Order: sequence, then structure tokens, then C-alpha cells
Amino acid sequence: MSSNEIVIVGGGPAGSSAALWLARSGHPVTLVEKKEFPREKTCGDGLTPRAILQLDEMGFDFDVPQFHRITGLRSYAADDVMLEMEWPQHSRFPSWGGVIRRKDLDQQVAALAEKEGVTVRSGTEAHPVVEGGALRGVDLKRNGETERLDPSFVIIADGSLDRFGRGLGTSRRRDYPMGLAARGYFSSPRSADPFLESQLDIRDSTGASMPGYGWVFPLGDGEINVGVGLLSTFKRWKHVNTTVMMQDYVEAASDYWGISADKATSDPKGGKLTMSFSKSPQVGENWLVIGDAVGAINPWNGEGISYAYETGRIAAGLVSDAVGTGDPAILQRYPDILDEEYGLYYKMARIFVKLIGNPPVMRALAHTGLRNRPLMEWTLKVMANLLDEDDKHLGEHIYRTLAVMTKTLPV
Repeated sequence: MSSNEIVIVGGGPAGSSAALWLARSGHPVTLVEKKEFPREKTCGDGLTPRAILQLDEMGFDFDVPQFHRITGLRSYAADDVMLEMEWPQHSRFPSWGGVIRRKDLDQQVAALAEKEGVTVRSGTEAHPVVEGGALRGVDLKRNGETERLDPSFVIIADGSLDRFGRGLGTSRRRDYPMGLAARGYFSSPRSADPFLESQLDIRDSTGASMPGYGWVFPLGDGEINVGVGLLSTFKRWKHVNTTVMMQDYVEAASDYWGISADKATSDPKGGKLTMSFSKSPQVGENWLVIGDAVGAINPWNGEGISYAYETGRIAAGLVSDAVGTGDPAILQRYPDILDEEYGLYYKMARIFVKLIGNPPVMRALAHTGLRNRPLMEWTLKVMANLLDEDDKHLGEHIYRTLAVMTKTLPV
């Protein structure tokens, strides 16, 4: 087996997860990252219990000073409607989450992969070598020099832009939802708060309603991550400037966090969120697409890190089996596995985001829901994909209910 048996393109959560699990199974892996670690990423930096489970099984050290433990979620529909909920108890997932800057998280997980024996090539661009429509090699470019690798398998994890995958014909379904988001860092006296915060009915400084939602995620080090997001199901979403939207959100934010424009410690950064496995094809003869590159982000809540870790692990298992058996056709199971694991859940989510794309419906759901704790605690389980096995039979019922609600929406 050559030292370049498996190449993984992208050193974020998905790529590092796939690399770690393959190396732990004894396979030689080269992980290629375009930038040098540590590198900034536009992200809310929040980790739900799903992500915590994956990190724990990878061997992540949660005692590092950059990690801030989170008890649960605080949600607002207006200044006078608020509910705090702890993460639910679950038979598999832990009942806690966390916040850590992506530049710290990704560097530390890549280091875990390196300790398992992965060759990490940072500051290096990967380009597909395509012949006759098939992937025949990977060109690595660094400092003006090019090196050709001839791996047996390639896992593509280069994020939402997916430049490598586009060279193989991957594209996004335009009828699936997409998100836009912007975030910035601010100093705050409440940085050690144990709750993530979401604002479901955001207003500008004049009190006028804005599309989308807002968040505040405490980092525990004197700063907080503040951001806004909206979905392509909102009318005129293409005309929204998320940076301006965030500025308005900061001006109108609750006094609780003590934030203002002059407390900013970074310039705002924006990005696109590819959701609901909207990218295809997901697999080729000798390659797989994972994480944001395949659109794995959860439309219910914009969470992407846990699904990056999970799809990386799924891909690693398939590639490991393909190497072990000498049968690359094993990779073709990947779409069916994704559908079995996430299909119904993401189908429900696509209907849900169509519902909340109607601002009056979004406000009504938020204000009504936050006055009903049992309903919101159950909703938190659904939106964070934390339903226990005994609850999953409700999926089809939820889907039918959401479908009926969508048909009654005003045009």
C-alpha cells in the first residue's frame, strides 16, 4: 500500500474526522489543508451534544482553556418572552455542549489526527486530476511547486465552496434551502454565561422586525460570538446584507450582554450555509464528499460541526472497508447510508424552514412556543436532533403535520 493510499482534501471538522478514523484503523492518510493552522472560519463556534460525543470518542481534551462548557439554550421571542432550557438527557449523547473558536477547535482536532499517524499538509492547495470524467490523481500546489499524488481513494471535505468537488461535477440543488450568516466577536462581562442564546424575533434599532434569527454564544474568555442568520425561504433574502443586519441586531440587543459597536474585537465576517445534503453527486468511483462540501448542515438550526464529524466518520468506515476488501463499489452505499441516517429528519427540516420563512408565522410560533415549556423542550430535542430512539417513530407524524401547515400558508 503506497503512502498516498488515501487523500483527504480539507482540514476542517469533516476532513480531520475522516482522517483520524482512517488512521486509527491503520490506513496511511494524507490530509491536505489550503491554509496554515490556526485559521479563522466564519462560524457560531457552538457545539451541541452531538458534536461533543464525536469529539469525546476522538479523544479531544475538554479541559483545554479555550473550551467553554455550555449547560443549555436560552431563547427569546421578545425582551419579555424568554425561556431557559438545559440540554436534554439522552441514552447516547451527553447532556452538555460547548463553545470554542473554530481556529482552536480545528487545529486541535487536526493535531489529534496527526498523532494517529496522519500526514498533515497545511498551506497546500489540492486540485483534481480528471481524465475521461474520472478522478485519476491529485495535484498538490505549494510555494509555486506542484506534486502529483495517485491515491486509491479521495475524500472531499473542502467546505461550502467545494472547489475540488466542482471539478468533478458536484453542484447544489437550487430548490433546497440555503443559509446566509454573519458573525463577530465582542467583549462582554457575561462571557462566562453557561447558556447559548438565540433570538427568534429580531428587531432593528427602530423596533422594526428583521428576517432571520440572532445568536449570542459565550466563549468564557471575556468575549462572545454574536451573529445573525437567515434562510433562502425568506422573501427577498438575496437583498439582505447580513453585515448591516448584524449591526442592527447589536444595537437592539438586550442589555444583558453589555455589548455595543465599540465593544467589537473583530470585524464581522459572513458566509453561506449549504444545507440538507443539497450537493450531489455525493460519491464517485473512488471519491466521497462530506461535511459542508456535501451540504450536511442541519436546516433546523444551522448546525454543521457535528454533521461534519459524523459524515467524516461514515466516509472513513466505507473507505476502510473498500481498502480492506479491494472493492471500491462499497463506496456506492454512501447515499443510502446518509438517507437512512438523516433522510426523514432533513425532509422535515425543509418543510419547517419553508414555514418560518413567512415572518408572521415565525413570530407566532416563537411567541406561542416560548410560553409553553414542555413544547419548547421537545422542540429543542427535535431542532438539535437529540430525539431518543423511543421518540423517532414520531418522525412521519411530524412530517405530515408540517406538510399540512405549509399548505395553509398565505402566498
